[in-house]
Amino acid sequence: MILRDSVENTYKWGIDEMFPDSESWEREYGEIDELIKNIKSYAGKILDSKDNLLEVIKDSLVIQRKLSNLYSYSRMKLDENTKNNKIQEFEIRAESLATKASEGTSFIVPEILNGDIELINSYIGSSDELKKYDHYLMEILRYKPHTLSQREELIVAMAGEMGNSPQNTFGMLSNADLKFESALDSKGEEHNISHGTFIPLLKSKDRTLRKNAFENYYKTYIDHKNTFAMLINSEVKKNIFYSKVKRFPSSIEASLFSNNVPINVYDNLIESVHKYLPSMYKYIKLRKAILKLDEIHMYDIYTPIVSNFEKKYSYEEAKNIVIGALEPMGGDYTAIVKKGLSEKWIDVYENEGKRSGAYSFGSYDSKPFILLNYQDTLDDVFTLIHEMGHSVHSYYSNHNQDYHYANYSIFVAEVASTTNEALLNDYFIKNAESKEEKLYILNHYLEQFRGTIFRQTMFAEFEKEIHKIAESGEAITCERLCQIYGDLNKLYYGNDIINDDNIRYEWARIPHFYYDFYVYQYATGFSAAIAFAKDILSGKTENYLEFLKSGSKDYPINILKNAGVDMAEGDAVESALDIFNKLVDEMAEIMEVEL
Repeated sequence: MILRDSVENTYKWGIDEMFPDSESWEREYGEIDELIKNIKSYAGKILDSKDNLLEVIKDSLVIQRKLSNLYSYSRMKLDENTKNNKIQEFEIRAESLATKASEGTSFIVPEILNGDIELINSYIGSSDELKKYDHYLMEILRYKPHTLSQREELIVAMAGEMGNSPQNTFGMLSNADLKFESALDSKGEEHNISHGTFIPLLKSKDRTLRKNAFENYYKTYIDHKNTFAMLINSEVKKNIFYSKVKRFPSSIEASLFSNNVPINVYDNLIESVHKYLPSMYKYIKLRKAILKLDEIHMYDIYTPIVSNFEKKYSYEEAKNIVIGALEPMGGDYTAIVKKGLSEKWIDVYENEGKRSGAYSFGSYDSKPFILLNYQDTLDDVFTLIHEMGHSVHSYYSNHNQDYHYANYSIFVAEVASTTNEALLNDYFIKNAESKEEKLYILNHYLEQFRGTIFRQTMFAEFEKEIHKIAESGEAITCERLCQIYGDLNKLYYGNDIINDDNIRYEWARIPHFYYDFYVYQYATGFSAAIAFAKDILSGKTENYLEFLKSGSKDYPINILKNAGVDMAEGDAVESALDIFNKLVDEMAEIMEVEL
């Protein structure tokens, strides 16, 4: 692997413009440290006057903004070369300073929460400056009914480490302690199984290998089934405990509260996906026919339907493809993309010590940088356009919102990136140079739908069901978990597939079940993105661009609704799944398969 110094500067990001030298980083560090000391003088006095309220908000935001610059630079600089000891020290110091800032400003929210709402409203009403922070303050006060006394909040906070025990124990057991028996392929050769190799093995053309990998992987989880059942039981009870303590009607409502998402968004997602399960059954039937299988099993759903297509895309080619795919967005959007591709936003190639994977990152004051490890594959082209979606979203938000409203919610974070992917899928399908290339892209797109809408919604329904059972006082046993998961798997994949017994234990390996009702956002975000892409391809871009500019000036569900995508109704999900259904039909027609 090449050293970083051997990579051409053209293919490196320009993060050093944030802090050109160590001295500038140290100056910023010192300024933040001083601001933390000074802000403590407001303790106990925040609501003495509207000026105090305004100043403490402004000063706390300055601390956050400067700290974001410091931390973002340190993290990205370390990701260039994780062996850089000097930057390791910077990152550790930045994290310590962040903890110090959190402690130094911890009095602010409790004082505002304990204040008189009428007084705060009167301050806002009489100050144009404070009106800029209206939604910011209302977001704090929204938690008032769910905030306990200072002593009670301290007890809940102290219990936080114990509350993380199920997730931490799951991580150690699953990632550190489990050992998997290797799998034999059709030639009798052994293949090591790990979390990293499991899905690639299921994508193999060798069906014997797929079957053996599937069975041996799940055998290990079955051997520890009661331990995993106890862990997920503890996680559910933890969520119920916190919801009751914080005075929420249920654990799911407690989880959705942070984004102010109505519970009918969650319920409508499940209901809408149920309506389109026949489309999934049709896709399974198509997969079975093209793969020429007498029986299709759960270990057959990852292997590509079209596996005889291979094509390399240089980075320069990928840039042109991305620009072409995003042309329907309009000139303003593509101008920003071209800026990103030419003005050192992107760290392109792998080098020794560089962090793996890809991301979009930066601060309010920096460029929205992108880390890649580009390898000339089709997936790398999708990764580039995906991360560019995040970066342009950040660019628009940062240039149209003040700092305190620029950081958009996780609920909408994947919408912009997935919209870009949808446009790339459309571009590739329309510009395919061969039948094999078109089929490969269709397969890729269909798998995105299966994995992101259908599969994640099934996970969301499983989470909802097990919490509901626990909240009614019933026991969550291993057998009950298997029964619920097995029934859902059969419902979502249909009767054409053999629901192998091992799949009943899949719940044991999913880390997202320890993230507290998180997975539904993958499905809602993907659905919203497909709805936006459909509008964009028909020439309607105004609403989408307005969405990108909105940051967090309103709750995410309202921002989407104002842009024409109402997630409280099922229309966006059903519109997306209608496209899935048409893609299945298109692939069947090309392959001359009768469904």
